[in-house]
Amino acid sequence: MAKQLDDRSALRPARLPIFPLHSVLYPGGVLPLKIFEQRYMEMAKRCLSERSMFGVCLIARGNEVGDPAEPHAVGSSASIEQWDMQQLGVLRVEARGGQRFRIRSQAADASGLIHAEVEWIAPEPLLPVPEAQSDLVPLLRAIADDIGPQRWPPPHEFDDAAWVGYRYCEVLPIPALARQKLLELTDSISRLEIIQRFLNQRGVLS
Repeated sequence: MAKQLDDRSALRPARLPIFPLHSVLYPGGVLPLKIFEQRYMEMAKRCLSERSMFGVCLIARGNEVGDPAEPHAVGSSASIEQWDMQQLGVLRVEARGGQRFRIRSQAADASGLIHAEVEWIAPEPLLPVPEAQSDLVPLLRAIADDIGPQRWPPPHEFDDAAWVGYRYCEVLPIPALARQKLLELTDSISRLEIIQRFLNQRGVLS
């Protein structure tokens, strides 16, 4: 499991290296990465040796390689759970999403790696999926069976509105910016309502 913050440090500001990507990482999500740029290689080595986290943010402007990209302010922490280097100079890692955060300030070092001062966003409270959105659960169970445990490792929390919403956000055919907006929501029920409306408009649930 991803490294979780204890109650005392859950909302304490922190400093994280930032990995800007053209994808959104949600709490509890699995992110496979192929790392070859030296700045991110060094970042990953430090995270492994120190058992520390890095931050993943969707790119607002720029590219994944080359000059530092400008990240969206809200992202998720990530902890490396598995890694290998079958090809020299290419590190493959599997990271797990942890807690959401908001960037308060940032600066790139000489290598181009962004370091940010972040404030943690409180985890959404554990709420059951409301009866009005209960039709989302059977479909998500079928999706989970199809995707398999490597991409969605157990435990599966189909009774947790936030977990259900995050997993749908990972697989819906929506633009990256829409995924970002859903990440930034702090109300898990509102997120489910948006997802349900999206699926109903396309005749998936009806």
